[in-house]
Amino acid sequence: MEKRIGCVVMAAGNAARFGENKLAAELRGRTFIGRALDAVPTEELAAVAVVTQYPAVEALARARGFAAVRNDRPELGLSRTVRLGTEALADCDAILYLVSDQPLLTRETVKRVLAQWREAPDCIAAASHGGKRGNPCIFPKEFFPELTALEGDRGGSAVICAHPERLALVEAEKEELTDVDTKAALDELKEKIGD
Repeated sequence: MEKRIGCVVMAAGNAARFGENKLAAELRGRTFIGRALDAVPTEELAAVAVVTQYPAVEALARARGFAAVRNDRPELGLSRTVRLGTEALADCDAILYLVSDQPLLTRETVKRVLAQWREAPDCIAAASHGGKRGNPCIFPKEFFPELTALEGDRGGSAVICAHPERLALVEAEKEELTDVDTKAALDELKEKIGD
C-alpha cells in the first residue's frame, strides 16, 4: 500500500534576529513564504499543513489547498510548531518538515529527500551538503511521539541526535540549504546571486 506522507511547513517563528516578519522578505521578487510553498511537491503528498502565527500566511496556505494551523504561542519555541504540525498530520506514515527561511530550496531537492525515504522508509532522510545535515527532513511515524514531546526551542535535530544510526543524507547544493536569519544575510545572498 502506498505510504501517506505529509508535509509540515514551519512558518511561525518571531524572526527576532531579522527584526521583522522575514516570511514577507523578498528575493528576486518572490517572498520567502511563497518560495517555501512553491518548493512543496504536492503531487507526492497526502496532506500539507502550514503552521504559522500570521493571518496572511494562513490565507496563502488555504488558497493553495493546504491546512492552516495557527500557532498562537510562538514564543514557546520551535517545539510548539513541530508539535502542532505533527498532531495535525498524525494519520500520515511519515512527515516531511520544511522550514521557510531557505529561499533557494528547490522542489527537485525536496523530491529527492522524499525518494530517499521511500527507498528506506525506516530511515530519517535529510537534505545535506558535504555531509552536514540541513533541512528538509522526513521522519517515519514511529518518531512522532518523540517529536511531539519536544520542549522549548528544540526541533527535529534533537530526535536525530538520539538516533544517528537512522539518518540517511541526500546531497544538495549549499545555497539551497542556507538559512537566511538576518537582513545582512539576505543582502549577502542578493549580492551573490543577483536580485
